[in-house]
Amino acid sequence: MYEHKTQPLASKKKYWNRIWSNLLFCTGILTVCLFIGMLGYKLTIPEFDWYDCLLNASMILSGMGPIIDENIHLTNAAKVFASMYALFSGVAFISTIGFIIAPVAHRFFHKLHLEE
Repeated sequence: MYEHKTQPLASKKKYWNRIWSNLLFCTGILTVCLFIGMLGYKLTIPEFDWYDCLLNASMILSGMGPIIDENIHLTNAAKVFASMYALFSGVAFISTIGFIIAPVAHRFFHKLHLEE
């Protein structure tokens, strides 16, 4: 996907295409992860409406933590889902950030290795 250090630097058009394609791919991955969280919250905490599911799934996916009303009793299944989703979300979020940064980092390091 990326050029070898002995090859010339990619054009700006190719560079920006890489950035946009990575952003699009990561947006899709994070959207799927968000829907997994929403569905999991809806199935394990029936008191939540879809807006509460969206709020909690997006907060966990971004690393901020859940927002759960104190009046809602969490079942053991809900607790297990929330903890598994938090672990999954952490890995998914960090991986997608790395994938987004990859073209920028590659171009930077490739410029360092170009022969004059």
